Amino acid sequence: MRCVIASSNILYNDIPDNLKEIYNDFEFILIDKKEDLTFDNLEIIDPNYIFFPHWSYLIPENIFMNFQCVIFHMTDVPFGRGGSPLQNLIARGIYETQITALKCEMGIDSGPVYMKMPLSLYGTAEEIFLRSKPIIEKMIIHIIDNKPFPSPQDGKSVFFPRRKPGESNMENLTEIEQVYDYIRMLDAEGYPKAFFETKNMRLEFERVSLKNGYLVADVKIKKKEN
Repeated sequence: MRCVIASSNILYNDIPDNLKEIYNDFEFILIDKKEDLTFDNLEIIDPNYIFFPHWSYLIPENIFMNFQCVIFHMTDVPFGRGGSPLQNLIARGIYETQITALKCEMGIDSGPVYMKMPLSLYGTAEEIFLRSKPIIEKMIIHIIDNKPFPSPQDGKSVFFPRRKPGESNMENLTEIEQVYDYIRMLDAEGYPKAFFETKNMRLEFERVSLKNGYLVADVKIKKKEN
């Protein structure tokens, strides 16, 4: 049996040891670059499953139509389909969610659901991603072992737009707790840091803590780009 794990997140720069130990007679192949996820490559590998934890790109139709593709999405779909799920949830004051394993289909995050497991959204984005990793591994194990048939999504669909770097600007926030959430939800490698700007300078924040109504954080100050 062969399984592909396709991820653009640094957490998956290697196949998890837990999976290799449980399935020592399986072959797991890691794909971490968009250009390597091609129909020709996958046809050679001939995987039973392609698992997508934290994949940031669209999956080509000729791939999800010909291979069993399982996406792990950090919302309780159909609520929260779309981009930047972690940041969109926290920006809305939502601190508990579900990781949904769903089948990839034509619409964005619209496919039927294999299973869901709860995830806390407290801590930094990096801590949340680390917390999600063993949960996703358990879900992969369950899917491989039980081969569940996915069920259609149930409920009202709410779509999240992918957040843009300019939305990390905190100048319009009015509450300390909002500022705290913005800094922590963007505190992971590869994300644009939460920031304030003056006429000439840009202040970027990370490693924040909330203490008795005020914040303590690391700040990087640099000249604004023209």
